[in-house]
Amino acid sequence: MLAVMPPRETDLYAPIKTFLEGQGYEVKAEVADCDVVAVRGDENIVVVELKTSFTLQLVFQALRRLTLTDTVCAAYAEKTGRGSRNHRDIVKLCRMLGLGVITVRTGVRGNPVVVHLDPGAYQPRRHKPRRGRLLREFQRRVGDPNVGGVNKRPVMTAYRQDALRCAHHLRRNGPTKVAAIKAATGVDKTPRILQSDVYGWFERVERGVYTLTPAGEGALNTFADVLKTLIENGPD
Repeated sequence: MLAVMPPRETDLYAPIKTFLEGQGYEVKAEVADCDVVAVRGDENIVVVELKTSFTLQLVFQALRRLTLTDTVCAAYAEKTGRGSRNHRDIVKLCRMLGLGVITVRTGVRGNPVVVHLDPGAYQPRRHKPRRGRLLREFQRRVGDPNVGGVNKRPVMTAYRQDALRCAHHLRRNGPTKVAAIKAATGVDKTPRILQSDVYGWFERVERGVYTLTPAGEGALNTFADVLKTLIENGPD
């Protein structure tokens, strides 16, 4: 069985040219460093940059062409039936950059060219609820207990800080009623934190009374630095 040769950039040109000519464009290759240039009347010039796969180099090339025209597309080869795992991210990235996205599906009959995104200025939609949650989390979090980037320690959220306040109170006072913990720590979500027990730090010993588990003791040691900041900035 003969091995199937991977496509070359030059293999993408003919399908792209045929596709654009079918829309009434006059198409020429390798004009002033542009892989493909298409012109139709007085409309914006269309520039298409070609690569055998989606790469940063393709993005950089396409971005450079935006100094020539607003209508720039990044085109790359796509195997039949095997779209890129990152296809949605590719389209989203190019939309944000104002670039169009075209794939050429090799080994198919008929028109192998697929336009996934037309070029155009990006206008992001603001997600007000998510923006609100972001600001609330920022404002409720005490200090800056995390280090940006990937690390082994769990992310210290405002919720986890509230749970630490409750755990600290239980370590100092032993089994305590929910209302007393709430009053002493100032944590409004005390009932929810104790009842949900997301982290396994709390154990109910009787109705409305909770104690600290070994996991809770361990958390107080693990997050001793965070706890110190909370103590310095809180009522408990």
